[in-house]
Amino acid sequence: MQNKIKVFESKQVRTVWDAEAEEWYFSVVDIVAVLIDKDYDGARKYWKVLKGRLKAEGSELVSFCYQLKLQSSDGKYYKTDVLDTKGVLRLVQSIPSPKAEPFKMWLAQVGSERLDEIADPEKAILRGADYYRAKGYTEGWINQRLQTIEMRKELTDEWKARGIERDKDYAILTSEMTKAWSGLTVQEYKQLKGLKKENLRDNMTNIELVLNMLAEVTTTAISRQEQPETFDESKRIARRGGSVAKNARADIESQLGQSVISPLNASDKPALEIQSSIPDSTEDGAPDGTASKKQ
Repeated sequence: MQNKIKVFESKQVRTVWDAEAEEWYFSVVDIVAVLIDKDYDGARKYWKVLKGRLKAEGSELVSFCYQLKLQSSDGKYYKTDVLDTKGVLRLVQSIPSPKAEPFKMWLAQVGSERLDEIADPEKAILRGADYYRAKGYTEGWINQRLQTIEMRKELTDEWKARGIERDKDYAILTSEMTKAWSGLTVQEYKQLKGLKKENLRDNMTNIELVLNMLAEVTTTAISRQEQPETFDESKRIARRGGSVAKNARADIESQLGQSVISPLNASDKPALEIQSSIPDSTEDGAPDGTASKKQ
C-alpha cells in the first residue's frame, strides 16, 4: 500500500492506494475536517461522537471502517480510521454539510484513476510497480509480485463465479491452499515472518511468490474445469492446487538442500530476491521455466 496526500479546497486528505485490491482508502478524520470545516482536533472529537452514535444505531458504516497506518504531522505513522470510496459516500450522507456535493465531485475525480486503470490495465501495472519501487523493493521482485496480483485476481474471480462472496470464505480457501503447499496456514506463515496485519505476499521471497502463484493458477484451472457447486468442493480443489505447488517446492528444495519457506520479510527487501535456486530448479525434470517466470 502507498500513502498519498490529496487536497480538497486547500485541506489535506490522507489516502492509501491498495494496488492489489485496486482501491483507495481515505482518512476518516481528514474527511470530517473537510465537511465540518474544523481543525484536526475538532474533527477527531466530532468523529468520535459520530462513530459512537452510528455504532449504537447499528449502522454498517462502522463495520466498513478499517485502521491503517498513515503519516501524521509529526512525520510518524499511526493507526488511523479509513474508509474505501463506498464507505466515504455513506459517511458524507451522515454529516449535514454544504460541502457534501462538491466533495462527492472531488471523490469522483479521485476515483477516475481507478476507472482509467480498469479501462487500461497497463496503467494499474505501472502504478503498482511505482508503489513497490518507492518502498525499496528490487526490480526482479517487483516483476514477480505484479504477476501474482494478476493471478490472484483471476482466482478470486473464479471463486466469485462459483458463488463464493464472503471475505471469510476467501480467507478460508486461501489458507487451505497455502497450507497444502507450504505446510502453514496463512496465519502461521505470517507468524513465521513476524507479521501482524501486513500483506503476506508483500513479504515473500521471489521463490515463495512463484510457488504461491503456481498454487493459485492451478486452483483456478481445476475450478474452471470442474465447476464446483459447493464450498466444500472448492476447498478440496484449493488443496489440490496447493499440492501441485508442494511438489514443485520439493523439487526446488532437493536442488537447494534447504527449505524455501523463509522467515525473511520486507524489512530486508533486497534479501527477498533470492537469486540462487531459480535456474537450477529447471534442470532435473521440473517444468521448463517454472521457477524462472516473472511473477
